[in-house]
Amino acid sequence: MNPLIELEQLCGLFPEPEGQPLYLSAEHIAREATPEPYHRMLVHEHHMTIEMESYHDCSVDVEVVDSRFEDDLYCRKILLRKHGTDSVVQFGIVRFNFDFVTAAVRREIESESIPLGRVLIQHNIFRHIDLGAIVKFEAGPALSRYLPLDEGQSTFGRMATIFCNGSPAVDLLEISSPLTENM
Repeated sequence: MNPLIELEQLCGLFPEPEGQPLYLSAEHIAREATPEPYHRMLVHEHHMTIEMESYHDCSVDVEVVDSRFEDDLYCRKILLRKHGTDSVVQFGIVRFNFDFVTAAVRREIESESIPLGRVLIQHNIFRHIDLGAIVKFEAGPALSRYLPLDEGQSTFGRMATIFCNGSPAVDLLEISSPLTENM
């Protein structure tokens, strides 16, 4: 599927109030063209929870901004914050098919208190992360409310699919807060 169409579908799960766009523009870019430090943060097949914690040298907390069920899928819009602070390091949208995990994993994810990657790791779910696309975003009014950036400022994100026990269980949009090389 075209990554920008998939991006629109994921963003369409949680339309912004008053029609304010999440982003002004989105450009699919080649993995090898992703500039540092975003390349290090986004171009891998690991959980972003772990990468964010490593990069920012602290654990992260999840804040669920909105959630809902769509048919058999659990969807949520989240922010990851540096532990114990108001500092947002990531905006994300998750669409999860619970058919591929245990009831205990489902309960923990639905509790909305632990980052998704952490739950899957703690439950030792056999997983593979398929990096779908790297996207350069020009922030719209909505994204600039969620992340510490100005409207029109650029940042990067990724779309990925997490396979749990061999089945495509999770579709993700993960947008990083602006990064600097010296962080």
